[in-house]
Amino acid sequence: MTKIPEKAPDIMKTITRRTTLLLAALVAGLPTAASAQAERSITVYTSQPTEQMAAVIEAFNADHPDITVDLFRSGTTEVMNKLQAEFAAGNVQADVLLIADTLAMTKLKEEGRLLAYADAPVDTLPDALVDPDRTFFGTKLITTGIIYNTDLVETAPASWQDLLAEDVASSLIMPSPLYSGAAVIHVGTMVQQPEFGWDFYTALADEGAVAGQGNGSVVEAVARGEKAYGIIIEYMALNAKAKGSPVDFVFPSEGVSAITQPVAILKDSDAIEAAKTFVDWQLSAKAQEQSVEQGYFPVIEGMAPPAGYPDPASLTILEADDALMLKDEEASKREFADLFGG
Repeated sequence: MTKIPEKAPDIMKTITRRTTLLLAALVAGLPTAASAQAERSITVYTSQPTEQMAAVIEAFNADHPDITVDLFRSGTTEVMNKLQAEFAAGNVQADVLLIADTLAMTKLKEEGRLLAYADAPVDTLPDALVDPDRTFFGTKLITTGIIYNTDLVETAPASWQDLLAEDVASSLIMPSPLYSGAAVIHVGTMVQQPEFGWDFYTALADEGAVAGQGNGSVVEAVARGEKAYGIIIEYMALNAKAKGSPVDFVFPSEGVSAITQPVAILKDSDAIEAAKTFVDWQLSAKAQEQSVEQGYFPVIEGMAPPAGYPDPASLTILEADDALMLKDEEASKREFADLFGG
């Protein structure tokens, strides 16, 4: 009969404890199935219409079926409010941001919220669409002009000044910068033009022009005939026209304001590589071709715009001081709200 040494139980305890610690260390060092899945799942916060984003995700997943994309969609202002609340709570859900407003992106950059993506594939993009520190990148050219109801209007307006006529302004609706990032840029651009300024908006308000919420509220009101005229981003008006709504769109003779719908990665994302893959795809020729199908001007030189659109090189883009616009943004929103409510 073999005699077991008296100290055997202590030795076994020590071996068991070391084995447990070793296994724990190995498990901690290895990605679990849950963490690996999290790194292949991203959440995109966007102001692009839901129907369009569903098509974007479908096309993206055709190339990258291993990455799950969740979506939160609203107007740029609400997107930013949600994001700021998550920053304050220390619980940011977004990995990628795709919004209309370069001012909002600039604010996030200055707050240190965006990831610098030095290797982003930007070779085909105009330099003006690439943030110098490569924290955000323009994906589209979207302009703001005039929509009108073709059943209600005999002579289409040709200029911004034409909107000041009493019978026009009294049936005019526009998006509010309190809801829309594109409207923030448009109002900020118009009030910097010497021939317009706040006098232009004061005159519109005096003649009965009203503000809706986002650009969607404008196209709906004009298409239904509730209003004869509207100020709106071009693709919503021209897409509605293509679907048979009694509307048409004018690029005003003085020029148009423009936005670039930038995309960016949140610095605290826990799925950086998957987020970079999504951004890469957004900047690709394939994504640009889909954007054209959805009614956007392309940003890659040489790519044809949607049927019926003018050559983007023929457009007059109103110049604006972005730094001044950013400085005055909150004051501009208050001024607009004083005139039109909200």
